[in-house]
Amino acid sequence: MNLKNVLMISMAAIISLIILFIAPVTKALEPRNVYRVYLAGKSIGLVEDATALDQYIDNEQQILREQYQVDKVYAPEDLKIVKDITYNENISTTQEIYEKIKDIEPFTIKGYEITITGIDTTNEQGETVEGKDQTIYVLDQAVFEEAMDTTIRALTGSDRYDKYINNEQAEIASGSTGSIIENIYIENKVTVKEKNIPSDETIYEDSTDLSKYLLYGTLDEQQQYTVQKGDTISDVSFNNRLSNEEFLIANPEFTDANSLLYEGQNVNISIIQPQFRLIEVEHQVALQDIPYETETRYDNTQYTTYEETIQEGVNGSQLVTSKVEKVNGQVENATIDHSATQVITEPTKRIIVKGTKQRYSGGGTDSSLSSNTKVEGYWLWPTRTPYYISSTYGYRWGTLHDGMDIAGAGYGSPIYASNNGIVVASSYKYDNGEYIVINHNNGYYTIYAHLSARYVSVGQEVSIGDTIGAMGQSGFATGVHVHFGLWRGYPYSRGSSSMNPMSLF
Repeated sequence: MNLKNVLMISMAAIISLIILFIAPVTKALEPRNVYRVYLAGKSIGLVEDATALDQYIDNEQQILREQYQVDKVYAPEDLKIVKDITYNENISTTQEIYEKIKDIEPFTIKGYEITITGIDTTNEQGETVEGKDQTIYVLDQAVFEEAMDTTIRALTGSDRYDKYINNEQAEIASGSTGSIIENIYIENKVTVKEKNIPSDETIYEDSTDLSKYLLYGTLDEQQQYTVQKGDTISDVSFNNRLSNEEFLIANPEFTDANSLLYEGQNVNISIIQPQFRLIEVEHQVALQDIPYETETRYDNTQYTTYEETIQEGVNGSQLVTSKVEKVNGQVENATIDHSATQVITEPTKRIIVKGTKQRYSGGGTDSSLSSNTKVEGYWLWPTRTPYYISSTYGYRWGTLHDGMDIAGAGYGSPIYASNNGIVVASSYKYDNGEYIVINHNNGYYTIYAHLSARYVSVGQEVSIGDTIGAMGQSGFATGVHVHFGLWRGYPYSRGSSSMNPMSLF
């Protein structure tokens, strides 16, 4: 065999080997149409049938279907199936992909996603607190609508709300008192979106549960208190860190704070934490006292401890018209229409005679006084009239409001010293804003906060009725008002305690 034949035979053998090894590879490189499954943006495998996975999920989640009484269970919301081509990647079975999904994300059912957009607020340090968005899931939109209606009725009063929405509010007759709701609206942006909702989230099927959450911010069991003999709504509220308004919201069977309680009765004392801001604008006409003035005459034949009233003071009365803005049942701002104020009776001044002869007289503080003890002696109302008490002494949202907020007299209106004393503070603080503290030299101190101006300085003696500042909105304040506080001992110092300022009047 010559060399040429040998080379030809060798070449043929090599070609045969090449064909033998290449043929299977060529077959493997043939393209295949498949579907790539993505979960949360990551590929979790390939399947041959896109519809089979959806059906497999629905078949395997029979328990979920029965739990929520739905016709079908779906894949997670962010699962995507995209048509693809592969050459040699492994193809997963429908069951294998299902097992991967259920270990990563929950399956979904048809429902509604409600978003209540949070609103930024300011804390007591003057810092902005970013509002927190609320996401609520329901199967039926009507459940959310019923829950909102129930919560709004709790915050405004069901009868009043019915009259408002049905345009059945009675007009306030001339010379009479009363209130009319002008507007009610939710300040938050609320959006409702129909979509597949995750099955591992709280899904509200009952409006009662949802309204409880919207009002209290929790589904935990509400705290109860058993009424003791002699308890009043005001007592129960204060002792459990509630305002009277919050107590009435939590216990809608009572019409007002004067409603009677009976021994052994169970009442709800949970602190409400509404999950949205319900704004209620009211037109109010109320009867208000016109405080009488005191005229002091002096007798140099009597000692300084001598005081005699020769004419009793009598308060006058007036009808005051106000526009009041409430947030979740609590007054946040009030504006008085001074042009509509009607004087019913004029006040009669009080006339007293005081001695001027000097002699030493000791004094002291009765440490047994409680926060609601009546303070004896004449004290002057610290603002001009008419006025509006926008917040009383007591608890608001679980925190003690240690004074009362007086609004309505107007920005820059005068603030008066409620009694004689010495100015011991005239300064600015981030929460009080511009504020003044007066020591009345009998154990009592008064504080006047959120002023727009201060007219007195530390060490200055002031007399009852002196103008010491002007009403404003400085510091941590919503709306123009003065925070008027009464303390035994220097305010906020160790051993001091706040009292209800209304005990002065």
